[in-house]
Order: sequence, then structure tokens, then C-alpha cells
Amino acid sequence: MKNIEARPAVPAPRRVTHAVDIGGVIVGGDRPVVVQSMTNTDTADVASSAKQVAELWRAGSELVRLTVNNPEAAAAIPRIREKLDMMGVDVPLIGDFHYNGHQLLEREPACAEALAKYRINPGNVGFGKKKDVQFAQLIEFAIRYGKPVRIGANWGSLDQALAAQLMDENSRLPEPHDAAQVLREALIRSALDSAERAVELGLPRERIVLSAKVSGVQELIAVYRDLSRRSQFALHLGLTEAGIGSKGIVASSAALAVLLQEGIGDTIRISLTPEPGASRTQEVVVAQELLQTTGLRAFTPMVTACPGCGRTTSEFFQELAKVVQNHVRAKMPEWKYSHPGAENMTLAVMGCVVNGPGESRHANIGISLPGTGEAPAAPVFVDGEKTVTLRGENIAQEFIALVDDYVEKKYAAKA
Repeated sequence: MKNIEARPAVPAPRRVTHAVDIGGVIVGGDRPVVVQSMTNTDTADVASSAKQVAELWRAGSELVRLTVNNPEAAAAIPRIREKLDMMGVDVPLIGDFHYNGHQLLEREPACAEALAKYRINPGNVGFGKKKDVQFAQLIEFAIRYGKPVRIGANWGSLDQALAAQLMDENSRLPEPHDAAQVLREALIRSALDSAERAVELGLPRERIVLSAKVSGVQELIAVYRDLSRRSQFALHLGLTEAGIGSKGIVASSAALAVLLQEGIGDTIRISLTPEPGASRTQEVVVAQELLQTTGLRAFTPMVTACPGCGRTTSEFFQELAKVVQNHVRAKMPEWKYSHPGAENMTLAVMGCVVNGPGESRHANIGISLPGTGEAPAAPVFVDGEKTVTLRGENIAQEFIALVDDYVEKKYAAKA
């Protein structure tokens, strides 16, 4: 009989990287993976941008990036920082620069000071003879103001000069590689070569984060595996232009889960295209749930709920699962400080007798609702033991009260 190779039950140990201090948030080294996001407001609109940054931070984003694309946006950054400080929102801000970043930082030193990190795209920092000069100017600003830098290469804005050079070199090989391999190498080299140039200019390695984003799942996995083998820089993960709705969520999760399971990645962003009218915070929630379901971090109590079948023709268990999930997520900003550890709590809302009692026993608190034709009773299990049976019209409120009571008794901060 063939031996079955054992699979790891937990993610692999994190790869060794330089630890980078981004406005007090440590990325890399042996630190947990950090969640970040990006605004989609006009940065020059101080009120709207500060409001969205605050929403992203309250949702759990630990770093927030803003576009800095013109003088108005650059001038707005210190005002946004000031407004956030007045609101008690201490999230570090990252400036996203393309084409003219060197000019903007020169004209607006207050912007250079207010940002916690600069993001530079080596594919469009400058073109021709200006490229090296403008890249050096940006690095010099980072050195002057003591800021870390993310050197973020992107498939959609690849350094064309480097790509052409590698294509020419490849064509002269006895057995040339296919074009996709060469372009992948160009993307990786763009990030690595730019990082080494920044080090030559005087930026410490522990102030550099790298990324090399593509929009294909398998391609992203291949790029980051290669990038991780060839450097010890902290890595920012993200599937660029992931898409809208379930497509974006599934594609990002499929790519990032593989890399995170292999110990690759120090920060992540889920680049979702928001549904019309939907909150920007969805990308933060998805990033948190990805890290939590892979066992890497805990942000909020997770609810296990059955999908429903012919035994569960009532929608009540679905409604209760949603109410419970929304309740604990809303309470978590408070519990984070008043009841540390509550984020590790597990809950179960089940719809019938088949798996309901068993699944409920596995959770810290679980409820098994009656399915079609079952007695109208809902046993509740706490840490594996049946404690009470709920009946009547107030099951939802009573179960929420039991959850809150459990949190108070088990996780209350000690004086």
C-alpha cells in the first residue's frame, strides 16, 4: 500500500525577513501578517478621505494607502493626518506615487513628513534617462525623513526597458525560455534590482518592502515563491485587479492562501473592485477572514453555520447566524481592549438535529435550532456541555445575551 505523505496541519514557519517599522506597525521579521487597504476617494478631498481612512481603520486595516498624484493631493496629506489624529485614528498612512512623486515631495515637505511609508513603482517612476535620477530622488526623500519604502512592481506597468533587455538576452540563448518566463523574470528583477539600488543610495534594508503583483493566481504564486527565494526583504502580497464580488474574493484567497501557508508574505491587501454602493471596508473583512481561517491571526469570533438543506426550510437559522456574526464584529473594537482573547472565541449556529448538536459542542458556544418537523426547541451548548434550551419568539436575543455573558465571564480584562 502506497504511503500517504503527511500534510501540515498548520501554516509553515514564516520565512526570515527584515523587520520594517511603518509608523509603529512592525512588518516582517517574526511578526504576524499585517492587513492593509487603500482609499478610493479623491485624496484632495480631505473630509471624504479622512472619513474613509477612519472607516477602514475601524474595520481592522492596520495600514492605509492613499493616492498622491497631484499637488492638491500632496497638500491634503498633512491635513488628513491632522484630522485623523483629532479623531483618535492612529493608523499609519502610505503615499502611493507614480510618475511625479519626486516633484510632489519636493514641493510639499509636510506631505513627506506626514506619511509613514512611500510606495514607488519602478515601472513608472521615470522613463529613459530620467528614471534613475527620479528614483534616486525619491529614495533620498525617504532617507531624509526616515521613512520606509515599498518598491512595488506591477504586471500592468512593467519596466519596458528591462523587459526588452531580458527578451534580447533570452533570444540569444541556445534554448530560449518562453516569453511568459522572461516577463516574470523582468517583474522580479525590477523589484530586486530597484531594492539593491536603494540600498546603494543609503536606504537600510530594514526600511524596504517589496511587491511584484500580477492578476493571475498561478502566476502570482510562482512570482512570490521566486521572489522569496531570492531575497530577505519583507513582502507585501496582493493579487492586483482581483475583480468584483465573489470572483475577486475567490481569486485573491486562492493565491494568497497558498503563499501564506508556505510562510511567504508579511502584509496583504485584497484588491477588490467594490460592488456599486458597497463599503470599501469589505476588502479589509476578507483579508482578516483569510488570515483567521488559515490559522495565522484572530480578529473576531467566527461563526460556524450550516448551509441548509431540505431539513431546514425555515430561514431563521440563516438570520440568526447573520445577527450573531454582525453582533460580535460590532462588539470587537470594544472587546479588543476590555476583553482580550474574545477574538479567539468560536460560535456555531446550526439548523437541524443531524449535525447541530455535534457542531455546537465543538464551539465555545453553539445553538442547534429545530429543523423541519423537529420539536420547537433549541439546545445551547457552552464549552461542550448543554446548558439551556431556548424556546419561543426571543431565541435570537436570548442567544446573543448568552454570548455576551460568556465573553464577560471568560475574557474580562483583569484589573
